Amino acid sequence: MLKKILGIAPKPTSEGGYQPSRVALKLATQAKTDYDHTQFTTFYQGDKRVLMLCTEEQYMTMKNGKKFSTGNHPVEMLVPMLHLQQAGFDVDIATPTGKPVQIETWAMPEKDPAVKAIFSDYQYQFENPMSLHEFVQNDMDSSEDYLAVFIPGGHGAMLGLPTNEDVQQIIEWVNKNDLFMLSICHGPAVLLAADKTGRKKDFIYRGYKMATFPDSVDSKTPMIGYMPGKVPWKFNKRLKSLGVTLVNKNADDTCQVDRKLITAASPKAANDFGKLITNTLLKNC
Repeated sequence: MLKKILGIAPKPTSEGGYQPSRVALKLATQAKTDYDHTQFTTFYQGDKRVLMLCTEEQYMTMKNGKKFSTGNHPVEMLVPMLHLQQAGFDVDIATPTGKPVQIETWAMPEKDPAVKAIFSDYQYQFENPMSLHEFVQNDMDSSEDYLAVFIPGGHGAMLGLPTNEDVQQIIEWVNKNDLFMLSICHGPAVLLAADKTGRKKDFIYRGYKMATFPDSVDSKTPMIGYMPGKVPWKFNKRLKSLGVTLVNKNADDTCQVDRKLITAASPKAANDFGKLITNTLLKNC
């Protein structure tokens, strides 16, 4: 009752899960992003695209058994997509089996016309994405359609994708074909799919530097009702155990480039991350 009075009680959903509390939404989301409509000096003229890998799972079961209504974070998806679109890059959207993308709709910046416009442009794809499994089985080995794979964040990135065998094959394909891997916030958790043996020496990203959403922040957000309990596992801890160096301690605007891996720390980095990945792709086309 006290948490309800203070506005820090997670909000129950009709499906039996929980969304962030009123206070958490006020502190952690925004009605308008800092997307700045940067004009790029060059414009992509080719026909290769970016493959965006999203989650199709909505609920994260917390350590206490309560279910957090999650998915991919709209700002972390859509602001980078705005920059890519502005420079002439098309994005193909995929989920593991082709089920609709799950989105943290409670984090949608409702007063941002640019974000809402690109969401509308891609709404059919969000509802009818590619099947990653079918792509891996039928097209991946012969495909020359893509420049990069983009994995947005949101806690939904921690659901299923880090243990998915098709994701493992996509990561290996990206590295074999010298493509870019792009990821933000909780998205780098998905890179753990490349861990086949649990041995540091075998991990593709051993020795890399990454920016990610910190485990330490995840451990604190339940106090304001952002989540209804503690996360079931800590992806930063797993990455570090496999030889990854994490460059940020806060959920800030940090971006990190290491070879052909580009990562960013949180929704606060979405605008800078979008410009960075777009300019990088333009320079390497």
